[in-house]
Amino acid sequence: MLSHYFGTDLYDQFENLDKHTQWGIDFLERYSKFVKERLEIEQTYAKQLRNLVKKYCPKRSKDDEPRFSSCVSFYSILNELNDYAGQREVVAEEMGHKVYGELMRYSQDLKSERKQHLQEGRKAQQYLDQCWKQMDNAKSQLYLRTHSADESKNEYAAQLQNFNGEQWKHFNVAIPQIFKNLQDMDERRTVKLGETYRSFADVERRVVPIISKCLEGMVTAAKAVDQRKDSAIVVESFKSGFEPPGDYPFEDYSQNLSRTGSDNTISTPKNEGGVKPDPKHSISKTAKNKLWLFGKKPKAPSLEDFSHLPPEQRRKRLQARIDELSKELQKEVDQRDALNKMKDVYEKNPQMGDPQSLQPKISETMCNMEKLRSEIHKNESWLSEVEGKVSTRGDRRPSADVNHHAPHGRESPEGSYTDVPNQEHRSPPHQPDPRQAHQPDEFDDEFDDDDPLPVIGHCKALYSFNGQNEGTLLMKENEVLYIIEEDKGDGWTRARKQSGEEGYVPTSYVEIAMEKNSKGAVTYI
Repeated sequence: MLSHYFGTDLYDQFENLDKHTQWGIDFLERYSKFVKERLEIEQTYAKQLRNLVKKYCPKRSKDDEPRFSSCVSFYSILNELNDYAGQREVVAEEMGHKVYGELMRYSQDLKSERKQHLQEGRKAQQYLDQCWKQMDNAKSQLYLRTHSADESKNEYAAQLQNFNGEQWKHFNVAIPQIFKNLQDMDERRTVKLGETYRSFADVERRVVPIISKCLEGMVTAAKAVDQRKDSAIVVESFKSGFEPPGDYPFEDYSQNLSRTGSDNTISTPKNEGGVKPDPKHSISKTAKNKLWLFGKKPKAPSLEDFSHLPPEQRRKRLQARIDELSKELQKEVDQRDALNKMKDVYEKNPQMGDPQSLQPKISETMCNMEKLRSEIHKNESWLSEVEGKVSTRGDRRPSADVNHHAPHGRESPEGSYTDVPNQEHRSPPHQPDPRQAHQPDEFDDEFDDDDPLPVIGHCKALYSFNGQNEGTLLMKENEVLYIIEEDKGDGWTRARKQSGEEGYVPTSYVEIAMEKNSKGAVTYI
């Protein structure tokens, strides 16, 4: 391969090299302008994406968080789209820093270096022209000074020799070196362009895996849409607990009007105790504007006893509030116990602290406990009222009572129906819920049997249980009991003492060993 050098091959093309190097720098600046416009497009695109996400994902309080999988998936897609916008910003930032900024700095360096080399070339050309003028002047003197022909001839010969020497150095030393420097500069420019071309692609390629993950996240979010789950949430949210209206009585106008309502009326359930569905709280009214996504959640009346809600929804809300208050009460109890222990330590070791300094905190904790107990009692009263109304409705519909004893459900210790697969409230291991104790009258009425239940296992009490509530069984630590009914998922196990006394104990308080031939032999600790 032949080597090409500006210094030897283009020694007489100074102006063309000047134009070529200027064109190269202009092309470099044009490419820089292209990169700048590209990163501005990226920034604008990222900003518009973020504005789009912000527009369709307004700020919400914790209570307004969506529960439908379709909504959750859409918000997941918005989050992924927001991450995608962030990657576009990374592309713009990387291009601005590694490509555009580098090109602008390099363009200034090339301009300075080119100017320096061209100035050196012009100086060399001017020096050569000066030597040529001196030689031409000496030649003129040869013709003008005939009387000093020899002197002029010698001067001419000397200047000619000097010019030839300088000309040789000009075309063999100075110009080749200058043009070689120009060639190196132009080749470095070409190499730099190649590097920036690669950087231009690498910046985009580095974010491709992240963009792919964003898209995969969007697909995953789309697959997470569960129409059955959303339908279940709708049913759970809007179920009122009202019984369907009964049949209208047949009225025989041929008989006495006074006998129509008593003798010829088809058996129809009636509202007892003044309990009637409130038209203001019907399902259609409750369901109005519930399926919201981008708009604001409609405000509902905020009554402390939730009396504005249908019975089923009111029961759930009251139960949730009682559970929350119970957790807060347990925290206060734990805090009181911890303060009492710390006070005992201070009393035994006065150097560690003053026991009296803890008394205000203990008093405050006791006050909080009393307030919480009062709130729990008040909400339990409302809950009992709601459950009493629901039970009254259930007594008027024998077919509904049969369903309560179907294999899919069981009677909980408090006497209300509990769906086994969807247990929402369990007693904590350290504090059994007294509201879940079985009511003997209700339970015995439904499961009255002359024969005692067979023993299916035995258990050992890990902790003492006072059994103060009706339907519960008192037990002491390490006491052995017989198991006659397993835990159905509500946190209670039916047991029998050796004396024959039966009742319910917290499952988490005992260690259970089932018989080999019994179903569901599981040991709980």
